[in-house]
Amino acid sequence: MKDRIVDANFPRTLDQRVYHLGLRAGEVANRIITLGAPSRAHAIASYLDPTPTPFTLTSERGFTTITGRYKGVPVSIVSIGMGHPNADFFVREVRECLNGDMVVVRLGSCGGLIDVPVGSVVVPKGSIAVTRNYDFDFVNGQSDAQPYRTSKPVFADSDVHDALVYSLNRTRPPTITTPIVHHTLNASADSFYSSQGRQTSFPDHNADLIDRLMSAHADLATFEMETFHILHLAACWRAAGAREAATGAPPLTRDATAPSISPAHPPSAQGAVPDPAAAGGPGRRPPRIRAAAAQMVFASRTSQDFIAPEDVARVEAWAGRAVLEALAGLVIERERLHEEEGSVWEIREGEKAEAAPR
Repeated sequence: MKDRIVDANFPRTLDQRVYHLGLRAGEVANRIITLGAPSRAHAIASYLDPTPTPFTLTSERGFTTITGRYKGVPVSIVSIGMGHPNADFFVREVRECLNGDMVVVRLGSCGGLIDVPVGSVVVPKGSIAVTRNYDFDFVNGQSDAQPYRTSKPVFADSDVHDALVYSLNRTRPPTITTPIVHHTLNASADSFYSSQGRQTSFPDHNADLIDRLMSAHADLATFEMETFHILHLAACWRAAGAREAATGAPPLTRDATAPSISPAHPPSAQGAVPDPAAAGGPGRRPPRIRAAAAQMVFASRTSQDFIAPEDVARVEAWAGRAVLEALAGLVIERERLHEEEGSVWEIREGEKAEAAPR
């Protein structure tokens, strides 16, 4: 890897890897599952086709990307950790590695705000942001303003939302009887503790936060930390405003962080920087980002129950396969897909007999 950085506005290495995720063109597919834990990413990746061998990259910033095929359809699984900042790195850097459409499903755990058992799966229709108001006097509580701010809702892509609900219902094992909840609202907070109404030794002034949120949004069902930002960026991205790749910028003096790439599959052979704004042909609508979420209720904020470890494994296995099925079934026109030649999901001549869709 060439470890010099070009363009401080949007840092890339000389071999065109983005700075935090460590990816370059041809290493991330148009259909993407994003989640928090690398262990969950590897578990879901066990469902991928054996051919081509899935490509795995882990950046020094802690992002893991696994790209392969599911039933013949290219798909990526990206673990990003927690919170809006990591979601921001993910959406922005993947978008700059990818031509065509970008379809994202956030699969993660959440806290339930409605009376459903732990182990339920919620597919929210939209999300609001809940953020700490840093101008509030948290020491003395002497402020006219509220200690927490909430945004207007941003909505999931309706087709992706409906595909998730259908797939979860179709693939639910008979041993799992917890409900699938949809057409509800999610709240994404900037803290696991204060902005979700949890009580600690800090003076967070949040004892009535959940009650206030539920009063303002009767259909609020879940709390977590990533969905709003992903939906927000998907809703506001426009191909017409996409940044052109910087050319001729001198390398900076700072070295890059080198990603770890599994030897099981070589990196992408694609060298060109993608053009996310490419429309795919005359008269065609421009590329877009479509996003939705599937949220597994691990903690009930009404009953204070927490899911048992053995149930975590069962729900993750079901939800992970359901999301793969939903993404594989979503139609993206060929001209709106990233080019396959030289990518890590390309099926080479000697592999074709082994790669028939299951």
